[in-house]
Amino acid sequence: MNVPSLPASLSEPVSTQGVIAAGAYVDGRRVANIAISEASSWRAKPGHVVWIGLHEPDMALLGAVQKQFDLHDLAIEDANNAHQRPKIEQYGEALFIVARTAQLLEGRIAFGETHIFVGEGYLVSVRHGASTSYTPVRERCESCPRALARGEDYILYAILDFIVDNYSPVLESIHEEVEGIEDDVLSKPISKAQIERLYMLRRDLLRLRTAIGPLVEVCRRLEHDELAMVRATMQPLFRDVTDHVRNIQERIDSMREVLAFAFEASLLVGQAQETAVSKKLASWLAILAVPTAVAGIYGMNFKYIPELQWEYSYFVVMGMMALACLALYWRFHRVGWL
Repeated sequence: MNVPSLPASLSEPVSTQGVIAAGAYVDGRRVANIAISEASSWRAKPGHVVWIGLHEPDMALLGAVQKQFDLHDLAIEDANNAHQRPKIEQYGEALFIVARTAQLLEGRIAFGETHIFVGEGYLVSVRHGASTSYTPVRERCESCPRALARGEDYILYAILDFIVDNYSPVLESIHEEVEGIEDDVLSKPISKAQIERLYMLRRDLLRLRTAIGPLVEVCRRLEHDELAMVRATMQPLFRDVTDHVRNIQERIDSMREVLAFAFEASLLVGQAQETAVSKKLASWLAILAVPTAVAGIYGMNFKYIPELQWEYSYFVVMGMMALACLALYWRFHRVGWL
């Protein structure tokens, strides 16, 4: 397996581009904003936790972080290649976690990834693609030092909970659009553009469900497995994240069923309207068939046709045709065809 080369020395300057925040915390309070090259020394201090947030870092920056926390080569390679499914892997005393993020961009669900390295005294998050900044997570945690003082496993919980919570705005926007389409379906056949939109929404929801499904197993391991990085007191919080993910899955399944119903209902409404049009056409054709048949008979070039020389034959024939047409119209109107 080819692993990209890493910086030769910690003393080499590393670009800060891609570093969103890097801080050292004691008892839930930030005591310093640190450089990447200082991370290991701050982590080594008793009671200190280092929290680093990266956004689409280059390999040089990842290499510098790797040297600071002695991260595994395979985990660094995965973090550099943002095409992973949600998973949790343990490398020695460190955990490597991958979660998928989602945002609604121009009416489509765009996906991103977050890679998290967590070990004793540190947590590093790496964001790729469509993802909301984790600055609100940091601010919320810093506003409650007592909770943040729990350590790196609490930060891990806060980030995962934030990722799952951000699925809800995506589903809410889709739900509003689905309700609008559903209302239109019952009043009129939906257009081709709406049918295409229904298909795209169902496909995006399926992709979202596939993307977040493995996150249940990630949270289950954090909740139940005896992981050195996760204290027993934190396990109920990860159970709560698991419940949120399952709730999201149920909402996705419910909306996909609604979209399927909307599509099927549209087809039924369209078929019903086509049937109504066919009945009207058939009724008018039956009404017009009466005068057509009579006119065709009396239009034949025979010398002897009954009532042909009768003085009132025209009026009688026309009256009979009108009565027959009116009788058919009344009948079809009564049964609802006209």
